[in-house]
Amino acid sequence: MTDLWRLTATEAVAKLRRREVSPLEMVDAASSRIEAVEPKINALPIRFLDEAREKAKHFPRESREDPGWLAGLPMAIKDYNDVAGQLTTNGSPIYAEYRAPADDRTVAVLRGNGAIPVAKSNVPEFAGSHTFNPVWGITRNPWNLECTAGGSSGGAAAALAAGEVWLANGSCLGGSLRIPASFCGIVGMRPSPGVVPRGDGLPAFDSLWVDGPMARNVPDLALMLDAMAVLTPHDPLSRPIPPGGFQATLKRARPPRRIGFSTNLGLRSIDPEVDRLCRAGTMIHFSVAARR
Repeated sequence: MTDLWRLTATEAVAKLRRREVSPLEMVDAASSRIEAVEPKINALPIRFLDEAREKAKHFPRESREDPGWLAGLPMAIKDYNDVAGQLTTNGSPIYAEYRAPADDRTVAVLRGNGAIPVAKSNVPEFAGSHTFNPVWGITRNPWNLECTAGGSSGGAAAALAAGEVWLANGSCLGGSLRIPASFCGIVGMRPSPGVVPRGDGLPAFDSLWVDGPMARNVPDLALMLDAMAVLTPHDPLSRPIPPGGFQATLKRARPPRRIGFSTNLGLRSIDPEVDRLCRAGTMIHFSVAARR
């Protein structure tokens, strides 16, 4: 069981559904990996593994009970989201001792879809593109401890890259899902507003702040988005889910033959190597699409 952390989220969920592994074993695997790497990268400073083990022990196991999209898979929650009974510090001394009385809407939906939160991922103090704060310190990039993991979902991206968890949530205003994903070599996606329900404390019609999925690869990202997305009356921007969910959509999708693309959006200069790689990736994408 020591190598369970190497599984993709999709593989892990398949094993959970076939009962080849239990949610408790998955929590223990995450715990062992966290213990091994956390002192170096500081991605998950708030941990509640004993509570997660209790949840895992009593996770629905009968065939008549739907285990949800994630079937008892452990995951990390960003420290801007509330988990019942756990710290939500926002990386700030102002909230260093604050414990949330209840799950926020994002976490409640994830739990309802079979997630077992095991830890909170580190964040900048309130917001930013580099993950450090006066409460928990700096999160380091697992690929090079001298480099930043990005932000603001830097703890989530670093934890995924280091194999501490199989999935994590993030949030985004101007790049907080995509910047740390690119820095850490994982996948983050900013969904359209309304795909993932917004928390009750956010402005109702604000289309800038969104919650979204983070994973180690694209199929896992689709799985995570399936576990986060729901049509709900609590969000006025909420929208229906594609038939069969996002994993099914991914399997039947075909790449577009035309997209809008800019390396800088006319706003600022971009590192020449980043510009070159993005343009090369775009050309490869369209070469593959043309052959199809």
